[in-house]
Amino acid sequence: MRRGFFLFFIFYVFLQSLLGQTDSVSKRNYQKRKVVLISASAAFATGSLICLNQVWYSDYKSGQFHFFNDNKEWLQMDKAGHVFSNYQASRLMMNGFEWAGYNRKQTLFIGGTLGFFYLTAVEVMDGYSEGWGFSWGDMAANALGTSLAITQHAFWNEQRIQIKYSFAQSGLAQYNPSLLGENVYSQWLKDYNGQTYWLSVNPSTFLKSDTKFPKWLNLAFGYSAYGMIGGSYNAFLVQDNKGNVLKLDRMRRYYLSLDIDLTRIKTKSKFLKGLFSALNILKIPAPTLQFSNTGLRFYYLYY
Repeated sequence: MRRGFFLFFIFYVFLQSLLGQTDSVSKRNYQKRKVVLISASAAFATGSLICLNQVWYSDYKSGQFHFFNDNKEWLQMDKAGHVFSNYQASRLMMNGFEWAGYNRKQTLFIGGTLGFFYLTAVEVMDGYSEGWGFSWGDMAANALGTSLAITQHAFWNEQRIQIKYSFAQSGLAQYNPSLLGENVYSQWLKDYNGQTYWLSVNPSTFLKSDTKFPKWLNLAFGYSAYGMIGGSYNAFLVQDNKGNVLKLDRMRRYYLSLDIDLTRIKTKSKFLKGLFSALNILKIPAPTLQFSNTGLRFYYLYY
């Protein structure tokens, strides 16, 4: 997930700058948009896979294709990341196909699945690397994320239930920096303790069209995990700077919060439309209730 997420996010920000252009266009301009979209997507996919092969996998030997069952690792936070990445990739590419003037079937069945096939290629590369392996659990999570995006677009022609991401430093990376990240930039990708994944639901879309409920206000349900300094278990004791042994219990955490759907904020600015769409991948900090096996906790602002 970490490799696919990083590469996808770079492409996501780039393509959103194009999708902010929503004015009506001629058939000739649609042809130009098709060329731009397909060329950019093909160049990104080819270049990023070559880069992955040369940089990320170079430290590990390649061998016979093999499978790896990692379903019990990281309290399934990595699987939540796969769902998120594939959902956002499908949403982005369907928006791109509409922007380029493709018909509805092409948008759903080609645009909606391109991200899934791209991340499947990354999974196959994992299968040939001795450092990883092909994971059916990852593939199931990929399919779930893609299905959520396509199904909503097919039935509602909009994303009423979005998957979002937030991050705050957990403080645990210092105990295993090689695995969890040595700085905030690498921890953003590697430290599952600091990540939270959200189902952000827009209530107004399920109410009557004349509802007074704010169309930009969402209700968000989050999931995170904490206390993990290893994939399946904590293999060593953790000590603070005074030599005291810290007890790290691996636990799941659940959240109830508010969120903002930035794409439903009205603006005539093309720049702001593109910016809002790009930033909508992130959960907005807001007052939040946390539920875990240690009890209930309230945050004035949860990141």
